[in-house]
Amino acid sequence: MPVYSFRGLDARGKTTSGMRDAESPRVLRRLLRKEGVFVTDVAEAAQRVVSGKGLQREVDIKGMFDHVRPQDVAVLTRQMATLTKAGIPLAETLTALVEQATSPKLRRTLADVRRKVNEGTSLADAMGGHPKVFTDLYVNMVRAGETAGNLDQVLARLAEFLDSQVKLRSKVQGAMVYPIVMALVGMAITGMLMVVVVPKITEIFDDMGKSLPWNTQLLIFVSRITGDWWWLIIILSGLGYYAFRRWKRSPRGKARWDRFTLRVWVVGPLLRMVAVGRFARTLGTLLSSGVPVLKALEIVKHLLENDVLIKAVEDARVAIREGESIASQLAKSGQFPPMVTRMIAVGERSGQLEGMLENVADAYEGEVELKIGRLTTLMEPLLILVMGGVVGFIVFSILMPILEMNELVG
Repeated sequence: MPVYSFRGLDARGKTTSGMRDAESPRVLRRLLRKEGVFVTDVAEAAQRVVSGKGLQREVDIKGMFDHVRPQDVAVLTRQMATLTKAGIPLAETLTALVEQATSPKLRRTLADVRRKVNEGTSLADAMGGHPKVFTDLYVNMVRAGETAGNLDQVLARLAEFLDSQVKLRSKVQGAMVYPIVMALVGMAITGMLMVVVVPKITEIFDDMGKSLPWNTQLLIFVSRITGDWWWLIIILSGLGYYAFRRWKRSPRGKARWDRFTLRVWVVGPLLRMVAVGRFARTLGTLLSSGVPVLKALEIVKHLLENDVLIKAVEDARVAIREGESIASQLAKSGQFPPMVTRMIAVGERSGQLEGMLENVADAYEGEVELKIGRLTTLMEPLLILVMGGVVGFIVFSILMPILEMNELVG
């Protein structure tokens, strides 16, 4: 059944609103009338409003910013797996999930999925109509579970996978918060010194009429440029960022940028570890859920977000279609570490590829956590050192002419 948002008056004459699912606006009005609510407006999925004067358009500003977080999808999957394993019919499971969903968009999405399932559509096809909420990985695993008759097990495995991905993403994002905040604070302090403090002090040097050291001259030049042309600096910075983003989105620019990021010191190996761990975890989860290997590789390659690694996986997919193994082609690409390709080769020979991929994922995710911890620990003193160096240069450039002036006076 579709979900409707409504506004109306209660028995006391006060304005009330909310969201309910019903077969039609007329049924919703009848149900709310029994509860003592006189409905004035009814909206389906926050797009159209049915009022007493006819059909009108309504723009839902709040809904434009409403989105479903990966954490919400992970919790939803865990709950669905629990209810399905308990033997509750799928329609009742979806009804329970609709009632307890906290996000309005997720509630509308689940209500639409439930409606399609009640009409005879498979759960995977119903979820496939909402790609912004349920990814190709999610839909294909659900389809494999429905085909094999082990939907509860697939959902449980999918919930574990989503939980691990959310946990890893949270650690990476959390590790980047401190360096970003420190960099912004340092830029703000430096900008304030250059625009407010330095110009007032350098006025003294202008009255002296004496030649200044090169560092003081450089400081005065940068301060004047920053103070007089700050608006131009902001505009050029914005245009440069826009041009960089546009170049990076182009096929040639993205390929060059992805190749460059994999070669950057410290950052490149970390990005490769994250991609390899995601590749192994996702491929192992798909294969253990019954998804064919060619389809699984097609899904996995789009999750890597790096053209160099995507090409390596695509070449492996073509080679498998021609009868070769996954490990041999990944080893030829040179983009996957030897340990990964050897473990995959052992898994292919022993028939335990899924287990080997899970071991690879565990090893690399643990390595990523360790690297992130070390990188965060290293970034703190480096940022303090850089900020101290910038402030020290400013102070030294100001004090040096003052000391020279004191020597002349003495």
